[in-house]
Amino acid sequence: MNNVRNTTARRLAVTGAVAAAGLLLAACGGSGEGKDSMSGMDHGGKTSASASASAGAGSSTGSFNDADVMFAQMMIPHHEQALEMAKLADGRAEDAEIKKIVGAIEKAQDPEIRKMRSWLKAWGRPEAMEGGGGHGGHSMAGMMSDAEMKELAAAKGGDFDRRFAELMIAHHEGAVDMAKSEQQGGADPAARKVADDVVRTQAAEIAQLKQILARL
Repeated sequence: MNNVRNTTARRLAVTGAVAAAGLLLAACGGSGEGKDSMSGMDHGGKTSASASASAGAGSSTGSFNDADVMFAQMMIPHHEQALEMAKLADGRAEDAEIKKIVGAIEKAQDPEIRKMRSWLKAWGRPEAMEGGGGHGGHSMAGMMSDAEMKELAAAKGGDFDRRFAELMIAHHEGAVDMAKSEQQGGADPAARKVADDVVRTQAAEIAQLKQILARL
């Protein structure tokens, strides 16, 4: 009789262990499935920090949205044209203050271009905007036309200084407008920091360029 009882107890123990194991596997499987489904969800167009952090040092961190992507995609060619304008000052500019501003533009905007390129790479986004948007595009506020760039290249001395000031004021005003849009709608902390820097430094240079223009 005792043997029967012991056999029955052992069977019940084995059955309970199997049932418990089955429940544990089901729970683990359900948890993994839920995790996968959540990781694929898009919450309001924002992406988690892991995608941004994957690019390593110097890349933007934190979540980002479409406004951040557009800011980088638009500001890269905008900065590139400002650097082209600055390069034209070599051998053409005459005014000391114009030369100083040229140096400041080169010092600030080249590193910012590298930063923005690293963000787009980290975010898995292309550098060029869909549908174009290069030099002279209607969506690129303050961009110079090819004709204006040729006109600037043909000028020298005082004529160059005046034309450079006029064109760079318009160019900076466009950059400030784009940066303000990023301040209002962007999500990425590093992108918003660059936008803050653009608004602060370029607004100051606009004021300085207007003073230079008034005395030339």
